[in-house]
Amino acid sequence: MAQSLSKLFVHIVFHTKHSQKIIKTDVKHELFAYIASIIKDNESIPIIINGVEDHVHILCVMSKNMALSKLVELVKKHSSRWIKTKDLYYRNFGWQNGYAGFSVSPSLHDVTRNYIKNQVDRHRTKSFKEEYLELLKIHGIDFNEDYLWTD
Repeated sequence: MAQSLSKLFVHIVFHTKHSQKIIKTDVKHELFAYIASIIKDNESIPIIINGVEDHVHILCVMSKNMALSKLVELVKKHSSRWIKTKDLYYRNFGWQNGYAGFSVSPSLHDVTRNYIKNQVDRHRTKSFKEEYLELLKIHGIDFNEDYLWTD
């Protein structure tokens, strides 16, 4: 086979440093658009990006030429630099050190898209910590909770 082909859907989640509820509504959509441009610039395809004051969910198609860890590193690095230029309010903005990445089968693409789309409604009744632990358990990811919330 002479060609390398792939279509890997990935659901990425990461939160702000110290779980600060810092992302204001007036900059949120601009931030998500900026994250989408970073993803595109790295040969991946953003499908939906959403979140609330303290975290972000991304559904994208991963490039066959880049590791997930590298894509997340670039997204976090460039988006935190960008948001600091928006207002002095964001001068100490930062993302947590880690992230979660979940593979998404094509049959669950629409379910995952809707899950991300409805973040604001979901977080009226559920904290980020509750949601994150639930996602890790659903996906069978082993974790040590002592290390989940360190920055």
